[in-house]
Amino acid sequence: MSKAAVRLIAVAVVTAAAMTAAPAATAAQSAPAAATATTGDPFYTYGGSAPLSAFAPGTVLKTRTLQYHLLGISTPLKAVQLLYRTTDAQGRPAANVTTVVRSPTGDRSKAVSYQSFYDSLSPEDGPSRAIAGNVSLGGLIPNVEAVFLAPLLTQGYDVVIPDTEGQRANFAAGPEYGTNTLDSIRAATRSAQTGLNSTTAFGLMGYSGGSIATNWAAALAPSYAPDVQRKLVGYAEGGLLVDPAHNLKYVDGSLAWSGVIPMAVIGVSRSYGIDLKSYLNGYGLEVYKELEHGSIVDAIGRYPGLTWKKMAKSQYADPNSIPAFVEAMNKINLGSAATPAIPGFIAQGDAGVLEGTFGNHPGIGTGDGVMVSGDVRALARQYCATGNSAVKYSQYELLSHTGASVAWAPAALGWLGDRFAGRPAPSDCGRIPTGNSLAPEVPSPQS
Repeated sequence: MSKAAVRLIAVAVVTAAAMTAAPAATAAQSAPAAATATTGDPFYTYGGSAPLSAFAPGTVLKTRTLQYHLLGISTPLKAVQLLYRTTDAQGRPAANVTTVVRSPTGDRSKAVSYQSFYDSLSPEDGPSRAIAGNVSLGGLIPNVEAVFLAPLLTQGYDVVIPDTEGQRANFAAGPEYGTNTLDSIRAATRSAQTGLNSTTAFGLMGYSGGSIATNWAAALAPSYAPDVQRKLVGYAEGGLLVDPAHNLKYVDGSLAWSGVIPMAVIGVSRSYGIDLKSYLNGYGLEVYKELEHGSIVDAIGRYPGLTWKKMAKSQYADPNSIPAFVEAMNKINLGSAATPAIPGFIAQGDAGVLEGTFGNHPGIGTGDGVMVSGDVRALARQYCATGNSAVKYSQYELLSHTGASVAWAPAALGWLGDRFAGRPAPSDCGRIPTGNSLAPEVPSPQS
């Protein structure tokens, strides 16, 4: 990869990090603009006479072509957006949107499904809306991520960018992220306007929230979308969420990332139809309301020192005393999902203290500030032990979540390039340090 491409990636990551550190007040000021830009856009609504269940997953329901927008400004680059049929976290038919950006130099033989780390509880912050001109603060993350696309497009890759969280922004619902991603690929190859087809090879790529979609798509592909599985050459991801129950304990009381706690509570409630509000105290309900439609930009750094106990009623000080919570956490634990059948590159930072997370609890250990390193190592080792030896694992000991992304991005692009070229996938199996137990959570009695 050229030095210019590496610089572009570094600028994207650093800018995204700066955006996520913006004060919540700015988010509030930007909210009206977002509502004006995209609320009520009929493209996102399926209004056909036949029920969604009548269509196979990946069926294209609507198509439109528009100018690619960057920070709300129209560019000469064209993008094709598709409304397609998919499946939500509860297995129900749903409609979702993906965007296809065609490389000016490619021949449609190779494409990368890029999963954004937009991490939001508002559909307005999805990448498709940013591409269509949304300028909400939460939407700045996918806007800034456009810089990631430049090296891919110039190297001849077409890029497919799904709204991984679906139209209800079901934050942290990993299985739904996966089905949205896989059906996005199906839709992209079934639309005449995209130029992609059944012979197009695909790689999966995503960091942080994007890695949730990337790994779940790789894990679900053989069973949910065997037709897509045959197109995949590999997946490259970094800063991975593996066992969310562990992450909530890891960020508990942290300076910056503790806002993820209420976001996860809201996302789990929404994804699986669970009312967790009845377990929250007055302060917890206040935080819930503040973030119900917020993004990671609204949450990061806003609640320094926040803990689950501060939000929960006293008898629910241990979240595992809530059976519905335990059930949902176990559904989104990658340790209980299938082993991907394609090569993978997994990277993880381990200097979370740089981002104000000092947790080092027994059975959890350290991480990058928000993701747990021991969980990621355990998952990589599990894949090696269950039949997939084509696993490359890199742990950046001196880098935090934001910093590790700068090191990961060019390595991921190079690794994917080798997979498209048909070169043998490297393996770190046998050299990956031990990690945590990824066993399902066990309910505990109320205190």
